[in-house]
Amino acid sequence: MPLVSTGELVTRARSQGRAVAAFNVITLEHAEAIAAGAERAGEPAVLQISENAVRFHGGELTALAAATGAVARASSVPLALHLDHVVSRDLLHAAYTEGFSSVMFDASKLPYGDNVKATAEAVRWGHGRGIWVEAELGRIGGKDGEPPLDAHTPGVRTDPAEAAAYVADTGVDALAVAVGSTHAMTERTAAVDHALIAGLRAALPVPLVLHGSSGVPDDGLRAAVAAGMTKINIGTALNTAYTGAVRAFLEAHPATVDPRAYLAPAREAMAGTVAHFLAVVRG
Repeated sequence: MPLVSTGELVTRARSQGRAVAAFNVITLEHAEAIAAGAERAGEPAVLQISENAVRFHGGELTALAAATGAVARASSVPLALHLDHVVSRDLLHAAYTEGFSSVMFDASKLPYGDNVKATAEAVRWGHGRGIWVEAELGRIGGKDGEPPLDAHTPGVRTDPAEAAAYVADTGVDALAVAVGSTHAMTERTAAVDHALIAGLRAALPVPLVLHGSSGVPDDGLRAAVAAGMTKINIGTALNTAYTGAVRAFLEAHPATVDPRAYLAPAREAMAGTVAHFLAVVRG
């Protein structure tokens, strides 16, 4: 099936009061597992590659993007490609040449004025090439000597009025907001602020994105979608499943040297995780 655009999937989900899940790709097995899990659930999904993942592959995007795109195109369900947490302008520009329909431009650690300026420039560049642009906003520091705060620092929250001004000034297509989730959580104990989500949904004309969703329990994710979240980003949960399956296999078969023996159950564990999260967020 041809690739679909992230914007198309998100816009459709928002109009239906639903959400679309976006899963992080690090290896080929991740991409294959996401496609398999999406097919199992019968749901569309977004395959996203972060700047950190690109750095892991020696700073080269082309091979990973080509492999991920090939997997997505071979799928029987609609899949989109997204470039995630991009700081480098060179990588931002590679989104277009490598066939990504969307990018999350991350200027969240800059002081507010610099964040707005950099993001608005990224949006102008992206929109000129048909690329849908997501950004992120938490409580912005940088005032009176306070350092900028990452949007997923514990305790940080996005202010609806500031978010509305930010969206108006930058022209972003979607906004990742800080409502209580945190990146890289391996336990699902995060308590998101559903009242704040509802307030942000009412204040903003663009879809809301939840980062750090791996740490949110199923009921919390369902409630977050009901309150107004539209794009749900999931990464660590796949890695937990992957590593757990590899560890279990090697503990049971310590003499194994063929990586296919333990990567097959790792890929299957990730596919099951993908199918589970897609069932949760579809409502």
